[in-house]
Amino acid sequence: MQHISPNDLYLWLQDSDRAAPHLLDVREPWEVALCQISGSQNVPMNHIPSEQTRLDPDATYVVICHHGVRSYQVAGFLERQGFENMINLDGGIAAWANDVEPNMARY
Repeated sequence: MQHISPNDLYLWLQDSDRAAPHLLDVREPWEVALCQISGSQNVPMNHIPSEQTRLDPDATYVVICHHGVRSYQVAGFLERQGFENMINLDGGIAAWANDVEPNMARY
């Protein structure tokens, strides 16, 4: 599993010469309703085992949660299922709000 900082993810998303990763937000719907990174797909952590067939095992995913713990666990689980391009957002949405989008709602 790889890791990425919020600033590096922001730069990647702004780079039109580079294919954007899929943003997989594994927080609960009530958390996503408060704040999210634009373009992210919400699949709560506890739904990942039953929903993994909807995900592309060949795609590159940046997995997002509140502080980076749940996303780390999900990325590891998906790697064990054969997903090869899993990246954990270090510090989660909280770090994104601090480093990239300071006006984002926090909880």
